[in-house]
Amino acid sequence: MKTNDAMQLAAVQTPRCQAPPLPRLPERSAAESARLKAHVRDLLRRQNAVLVAHYYTEATLQDLAEESGGCVADSLEMARFGMEHPAGTLVVAGVRFMGETSKILNNEKRVLMPDLEATCSLDESCPGELFARFCDEHPEYTVVVYANTSAAVKARADWVVTSGIALPIVRHLAEKGEKILWAPDRHLGSYVQQETGADVLLWPGSCVVHESFQADALAEMKRQHPEAAVLVHPESPRDVAALADVVGSTTAMIKAVQQLPNQEFIVATERGIFNKMSQQAPEKILISAPTRGDEGMAQDDKTRCVWMAMNTLEKVAAVLENGANEIQVAPDMAARARVPIQRMLDFAAELRKKTMARQR
Repeated sequence: MKTNDAMQLAAVQTPRCQAPPLPRLPERSAAESARLKAHVRDLLRRQNAVLVAHYYTEATLQDLAEESGGCVADSLEMARFGMEHPAGTLVVAGVRFMGETSKILNNEKRVLMPDLEATCSLDESCPGELFARFCDEHPEYTVVVYANTSAAVKARADWVVTSGIALPIVRHLAEKGEKILWAPDRHLGSYVQQETGADVLLWPGSCVVHESFQADALAEMKRQHPEAAVLVHPESPRDVAALADVVGSTTAMIKAVQQLPNQEFIVATERGIFNKMSQQAPEKILISAPTRGDEGMAQDDKTRCVWMAMNTLEKVAAVLENGANEIQVAPDMAARARVPIQRMLDFAAELRKKTMARQR
């Protein structure tokens, strides 16, 4: 129930994160791509390794992950898959916090990443020491952090959440009378506050991709495509989310493309997700929502995360060949960070039980 529309934005100066230029994918012929994929599959097999890739990485990496027995998923499911898979090495194609989360949940395993420079503007906006000081100044709040954060930030939290489970967890805490210190995404936090009526203090971070979506241009696109359903990730600004038919996580958006009867979908999230959407519903037409940005760039490029684009087949092969880019998280920090993650996993498991019981 929407009972509180006020947004409390924390008065804290966060670092500015300047995204580098979008890297171009290496040019490969079909035969070269096939040879490289076969080489990586062989390296994975010989090293008892598995490749896990985020929905926002390039299509070739996503396809190889699934073809080789790995997975394509959101950040937490990537880490959870690693826990259940017998491989001793996880190759995490995504951004740095995803590798850290995999290491937190799989501390005994070797975790490699194709490029350690692949970061996230949300993670960068919330340095661990600055965040810890802010939490210390607000001890009356329950600290809830989004998965897009460093191990240090997770270690300071009471709860870690994904966009898919943020609403039920915050609603649960609000019903207990708890006030929420939310970090780092102010747009997702604002959406959660609007939907739950919770008392929320918002860290002022944002995702450079989702913040670039424009409501006015989206409204015009809706007029041009009146039969299209609009799917918006809740990291987007509130006025963009207000135009959506579905506001939800990456998984929820993929399900919407599968299940809704519409033939066209305007999608306000990183364009890499189109690969999985097209696999699941090949007959559907997918359109990138309009953004602001460099007018010299193609619209599709404006909806790409430059850091996700740093992950390539060549880099996956390189780290398997030389063992570089291993993620390390101090055991004591990993143990502290695992507590709020496990709290979320336990909550999700209990929620699934209750849902299944109601369906019987």
